[in-house]
Amino acid sequence: EAVIPAGRADEILQAFMTQLQQENEKLDAEKSLFEPVPPSPPRGAAQKVKTSIPLKRVKELNQSLLQFPKEFPINPKLVKFVERRLDSINKSGDKVDWATAEEIAFASILQDATAIRLTGQDSARGTFSQRHAVFYDTKTNKGYIPLQSIPQAQASFEVLNSPLSELAAIGFEIGYNVQSPERLVIWEAQYGDFVNNAQGVIDEFLVSARAKWGLTPSLVLLLPHGNEGQGPDHSSGRIERFLALAAETNMRVAYPSTAAQYFHLLRRQVLLLKTDPLPLIVFTPKGLLRHPLTASTVGELTDGTWQPFIDDADIQKPKSITSLILCSGRIYVDLASSELRKETRNVAIVRLEQLYPFPKDALENLLQQYPSLERLIWVQEEPLNMGAWDYLRPRLRQLTNAQVPLHYVGRPESSSPAEGSSTSYRANQQALIEQAFKFDEQARTRSVVKERG
Repeated sequence: EAVIPAGRADEILQAFMTQLQQENEKLDAEKSLFEPVPPSPPRGAAQKVKTSIPLKRVKELNQSLLQFPKEFPINPKLVKFVERRLDSINKSGDKVDWATAEEIAFASILQDATAIRLTGQDSARGTFSQRHAVFYDTKTNKGYIPLQSIPQAQASFEVLNSPLSELAAIGFEIGYNVQSPERLVIWEAQYGDFVNNAQGVIDEFLVSARAKWGLTPSLVLLLPHGNEGQGPDHSSGRIERFLALAAETNMRVAYPSTAAQYFHLLRRQVLLLKTDPLPLIVFTPKGLLRHPLTASTVGELTDGTWQPFIDDADIQKPKSITSLILCSGRIYVDLASSELRKETRNVAIVRLEQLYPFPKDALENLLQQYPSLERLIWVQEEPLNMGAWDYLRPRLRQLTNAQVPLHYVGRPESSSPAEGSSTSYRANQQALIEQAFKFDEQARTRSVVKERG
């Protein structure tokens, strides 16, 4: 019983192979095996969306987010946190920090009936204790999630901590996002460096999704980035790797420097889910989450929009500027707060917020505002072979058309993203800032280099 005659298995296999061969011969490889690529979005779609919201709406959302159930004992350590968040919206002189801008953005997105899924490594609290998406009853340890409870919400919100298994976690979120394209799906690294462990699935299924698979994921990756004297495994979200994969408008790569920019970036991503869905890679701050220079006024949420670059607001006479420093992210704060900034009147500092797609036309218009330029300097804190320099060099060279010399100021080539010593970091960072402002002087350390672009 249950035994087939000798040779029957070979007959079954041969019959099946014959059938496959016959079907294959009917195919026209050029036509039958063609996999259509999703149509390109309408030109300029990302520039047309309106991301600001009225002040009344901002205040109402913030008030609802800070209304806790009766008899819910907030952790005493978070009382001032809640008070500051309330004051930042209600008091005209106060500014909105990064986490508050994010919370208001999330609430407004839910009010617009788009569901949000936020997962990541310590994402409920936030790696740097900045978010507090979940508050815990100090007596029962039961969690309360304001974004799940506000009356304005017209869609669901979920926040989950994922394990330190980046390949599996991000792979799952890519699949979840593809199956639920109408949601804002976000994965956040504890430190940007940890995304390295998911490089295979990012390469294979996220950034090449349209070209390889005909898919249009819109997953958001939040990658804390910045050399702040920490170890080399807690310093870099690997900007250079994502920019090396950027082509055919396959994603958006941003390094926002203010809370308002982050607010508008999140809202823009949602408003483009149907018309122009793309993965969004965001390099986020760590030590600067609460810094005054990254905070924004409420007016920047209610009247502003996403800006691919931010010009130097302190420059009164553009014709007097001979050196234009172009930078991105954290290094701006060190440049802007340096004493040399006050002493050097002929230098302007411009922040490049959108790395990809490269805002060529906008930057061309910017350069025309500075007719006396003698040099354009790209300044970064990452080593020469990392960060955005290799990606930007040919684009900036084309932008200046050889009329304005292009230069690099930053750390030299390195096999490691950071020194791994806070003492060395501070010394090198100071030398880097000095070299940027005093470009004509010789660098006083080998840990800083300048070269012609």
